[in-house]
Amino acid sequence: MLPLQGVTVVSLEHAVALPFATRHLADLGARVVKVERPGSGDFARAYDAAVRGGMSAHFAWLNRSKQSLTVDIKAPEGRAVLTRLVSRADVVAQNLAPGAAARLGLDAATLAAGNPRLVAVDLSGYGAQGPYAHKRAYDMLIQAETALISATGTDEHPAKAGFAAGDVSAGTYVVQAVLAALLRRERSGVGAAVEITMIDALAEWMGYSLQTVEHTGVEPPRLGIGHPSIAPYEAFTTADGDRLLIGVQNDREWARLATDVLARPEAAVADDFATNQARVRNRARTEALVADAVVALSTTETEARLDAAGIAHARLNTVRGLLDHPQLAARNRWTSVDSPVGPVRQLRPVVAFPGEEAPMGPLPALGADTDVILAELGYGAPEIARLRTSGVI
Repeated sequence: MLPLQGVTVVSLEHAVALPFATRHLADLGARVVKVERPGSGDFARAYDAAVRGGMSAHFAWLNRSKQSLTVDIKAPEGRAVLTRLVSRADVVAQNLAPGAAARLGLDAATLAAGNPRLVAVDLSGYGAQGPYAHKRAYDMLIQAETALISATGTDEHPAKAGFAAGDVSAGTYVVQAVLAALLRRERSGVGAAVEITMIDALAEWMGYSLQTVEHTGVEPPRLGIGHPSIAPYEAFTTADGDRLLIGVQNDREWARLATDVLARPEAAVADDFATNQARVRNRARTEALVADAVVALSTTETEARLDAAGIAHARLNTVRGLLDHPQLAARNRWTSVDSPVGPVRQLRPVVAFPGEEAPMGPLPALGADTDVILAELGYGAPEIARLRTSGVI
């Protein structure tokens, strides 16, 4: 039995952050009903057509194992449908535009007040209070506001992270909050009204930089692949032209790197290199020492020496390389799910339970489950047909 089997999640969701969260809940066994706008649905459906030339890659990533219900929640009859659905839910979550949920009475506080056992979640960029409450928030903007962009990239060119860090961090905390709230409800019978914001989530992930600047007043430099307080921690080019990332976490590792890999045993004890703080002060010389040795070695020889010395390293991979990564293949991490455009290869859930298979259900066509869900809510075929004719569903 999967942990969330029997739990129903109703999600008024779009884009990335909340769909990311609810897909993980679905992977854990929850029934997730994705409430979408008739005609267009989640606007992430139209971000691109990369998947088999007909489906958005974002949508394919985030929406397996969900049911799609199309309903106009602004229409009175559509609100009646949603009210019936919510009354049967264990979890209701929304990431509508700022203020929209509150205007419709669908914010977490209002929903939880009407059903003390309900776990209700509001996910937004900045929260319902404060000077930024009215602002729309997209991933890039949150990365900017939380200083992730200022700390990423090179000295000349700041850069956002290469994935939706603001969305993913917030979605991760939604999953954590829902699981904790359901556990508390199991013990106490009381649900929760929870607010998660993207700015809070990503600010938490910036904790190291916040602590550093709080106590030193010095903004962290942008070092590309490098690390502001560890050296060497960088990519180095081999004689074959490959780039290997080499990371040293302590002075014992540095001694092994210098002696067994670089063949420079004197650097293991030299005052300019023997400690991490000394290596950081002398970062350019430290990196040059490593680079000069590695560029004279083949990739195979460098990796063999690093492995023998117990030094952490990795090849600078591409996304194509990740698709074909031998470790993912060896651990049987890939499977496929059905979709309106045909089978789509996807990674299995990160969290797995021995003897239990995640649902790995299909990616839903827009409104694919509307009739089934309405029938479950007590609507007869003539009434469903009328709602469709009137554009409510």
